[in-house]
Amino acid sequence: MTAEAAVAVDIRNALVRLQRTTGLPVAFGGLVDPGRHQVRISELSGTATPALRALTVASGNGLGGKAVALARPCAVTDYSSSRQISHEYDAPVAAEGLRSILAVPIVVRRRVRGVLYGALRTVQPLGDRTLTAAVEAARDVEQALVVREEARELLGAVRPEPVQGGAAGPAWEQVREAHAALRALVPRITDPDLRAELLGVCGLLATGVPTGRVSLAPREVDVLACVAEGATNAGVAERLGLRPETVKAYLRSAMRKLGAHTRGEAVVAARRAGVLP
Repeated sequence: MTAEAAVAVDIRNALVRLQRTTGLPVAFGGLVDPGRHQVRISELSGTATPALRALTVASGNGLGGKAVALARPCAVTDYSSSRQISHEYDAPVAAEGLRSILAVPIVVRRRVRGVLYGALRTVQPLGDRTLTAAVEAARDVEQALVVREEARELLGAVRPEPVQGGAAGPAWEQVREAHAALRALVPRITDPDLRAELLGVCGLLATGVPTGRVSLAPREVDVLACVAEGATNAGVAERLGLRPETVKAYLRSAMRKLGAHTRGEAVVAARRAGVLP
């Protein structure tokens, strides 16, 4: 799946959540075009016409453009008569029959990356509960974007040297650091598809093919990845959001499965088994 397709799925999932939690019949959204101050509406749910599809909304214009410019949620009770916004997009909004609308920006690293909209076809105030649900849906997309960008940055920083006979050059340590950092990101992911995608990337960084003789639990791998970077149990606990006692339990379990007597032996055995780079 391409990065663009993955983000489209993230937005569609957020729109479904928005409708499910608020009862709003119409939801739509899109991302800011790269290098341009405009949002392109790409994903729609509950619409009855194609009027909004591929609509581009310039920063500052209309409700969504206002949300982009201010980097905060905005809402109007009656779009067509509102004096709080400009009216460049009245025609497509009227064609879809929308009246009460909210727009929530998707903000990543202080930069607006897109907008989620929710709408009614009646004039009705959109309360704080509805707005809060819309903000939470936008946070889902933000989290997904942050994790993917962090993963790309980590992978982009890695320039592994050829490994021969099991020896690794200094650059291979970057691979191991990236692997450990990516594993630490996984617990932050609530979307199962995104979590699986990130774990797949971790698998690509492993130096060998898993032998199948050792079956470690995901958390056991997480702990070993941090241990391989020299982290203490307390450091592993802080990094993974676990209690130190829990880290010790995972480490003991992993060592038993690997037939290791020390932390160092466990890391070496895990690398030989192809579960760590």
